[in-house]
Amino acid sequence: MATLRKKRVSNDPPQHTPLIGRTGRAHDGNALAYNVAPARDLRPWVGWFAATHAEKPDSEVLEGGILGDHAAIRVFQGGTWTALTADGPRVFVPGEKGMALYFGPQSKVMPTSVDGSFKAITIYLGVGGAQALGAPAQNETIDRVMDFDELMGRGHFASLFDFAAPPQAWYETFARNFGRYLAEITPPRPDRIALEFETCTLADPDFTLQEFAEANDVSIRTVERVVRKAYGLTPKQVMRRARALDLAAALMGVAMSEEEAEMKLRYFDQSHQIREIRHFFDRTPRQLREESNPLLMLNLEIRQSRRMEALKRLSPDKPAPWRDPRMEIRPR
Repeated sequence: MATLRKKRVSNDPPQHTPLIGRTGRAHDGNALAYNVAPARDLRPWVGWFAATHAEKPDSEVLEGGILGDHAAIRVFQGGTWTALTADGPRVFVPGEKGMALYFGPQSKVMPTSVDGSFKAITIYLGVGGAQALGAPAQNETIDRVMDFDELMGRGHFASLFDFAAPPQAWYETFARNFGRYLAEITPPRPDRIALEFETCTLADPDFTLQEFAEANDVSIRTVERVVRKAYGLTPKQVMRRARALDLAAALMGVAMSEEEAEMKLRYFDQSHQIREIRHFFDRTPRQLREESNPLLMLNLEIRQSRRMEALKRLSPDKPAPWRDPRMEIRPR
């Protein structure tokens, strides 16, 4: 993963930057988000909700990256954020009043850094979420970051949130306002093929398009058209990225440990694993397992939480096994 540390010029991996999580932690102490499955009336337009409050020394620059399979709305308060986007390096300074940004899907890891402690709210859009918002087509926003207020023209989105309140209140504020918005615009439900493709890629992204098309009684051409509209990428690109996301999460300890062997079997051999992980994360599997990448860990855990919920592999009233139960914040 490319580093963005301002004063570092060597090719050595970035040093560990302390990140104290106030919204959850992994067993190894790494910060995690308070993450919530959206209410049923918000689906399938919203895939997941996450809130992070993390503190770190102001003298440190936390480096890492993010890689998401759908667009996301991120509301930041505090810190100075830098992202290497398709439009070049972008710097964002949210300040005390916060800033809302729209992140298109990423085709590979987007190098990202933050200087200073921060609070962040991330609304992971689901299949059809971008269309419901009236956002540009997914293929036009790949690897891009845009000002959400300018994109929507509906006022200062960040001002809806009381950053002094607990993270449960942030979710309640979002759910209430987004629910009203969906009721106002009444968007059509996404194509059933897009929804089924999403389910399949969460369960096991190792199927052929022929198998999928036959199971859903459509042509391969139809699958390609629907998936490209929903994701901005071809079906094969989406499945390839999904395999890498799952394996990376397992390597970084934010996936079900018993799934790692199965995830590795999705690749022909070890060299294939290395090539794919390096392609998407600019790191080898060993580096992902051994190096500290708090921002990426925060990002990857959300997909696994979403997977476990969709596949009904975790009880909704229990924390994921990779999370420290002593640091859990429960919904109100």
